[in-house]
Amino acid sequence: MAWRCSGSSNKELVDNLFRGGLITSSRVRDAMMKVDRAHYCPEPSYAYEDSPQSIGHAATISAPHMHASAAESLLPYLKPGARVLDIGSGSGYLTAVLAELVYPQEADGKGEAGKARVVGLEHIKALRDMGERNMMKSERGKSLLGEGKVSFVVGDGRKGWSEGEDEEKGWDAIHVGAAAVELHQELVDQLRSPGRIFIPVEDPDGYGQHIWTVDKDAKGLVTKKKLFGVRYVPLTDAPK
Repeated sequence: MAWRCSGSSNKELVDNLFRGGLITSSRVRDAMMKVDRAHYCPEPSYAYEDSPQSIGHAATISAPHMHASAAESLLPYLKPGARVLDIGSGSGYLTAVLAELVYPQEADGKGEAGKARVVGLEHIKALRDMGERNMMKSERGKSLLGEGKVSFVVGDGRKGWSEGEDEEKGWDAIHVGAAAVELHQELVDQLRSPGRIFIPVEDPDGYGQHIWTVDKDAKGLVTKKKLFGVRYVPLTDAPK
């Protein structure tokens, strides 16, 4: 089904994904409508295909239907004002979509939406810079970056991200865009109660990967669920 959902424009791509059942939430559909994928793809002429693209540095921008799947999985925790960590942010596309979900434009920074924080974390500075540069291509992106609602940082995604002693702690939602060898405890520790992690993990036998969700309930109880098979680049050290 996914290959049938490509379009000639961002709107057509998202509409096709919605009609095909690869996007089921109107909130996710609307957020993806607001983020032009052509701003985040190295080859804009292929931006509206439902397929991954290389962005250099042995990294990719995932297919749109996979970004939709991640956003929909995390959606219960992507409320206006939520704190979100996007590990392996790459081109910055999903970081921007997540920002639209927790900081809806119509809220104009008022109420809980004004507390929103989205951080794109990369282990390669060139990719961190790419994400920020891509987001700056739109006036909306410039505004979110300028207001400090979204930022891109460099660090080891396996260790998560902490913003300092004086900042709010933890993340309501954590997305990991590269395959980990294990469910890293540092990420679980940084997850708020309640909260959810969406993460691809290598199978122990080394012959595949699966998406897992890690939920922490209001009392701090952690549950893990194996979902479906995927193929992601590995979550590794930065190249020397």
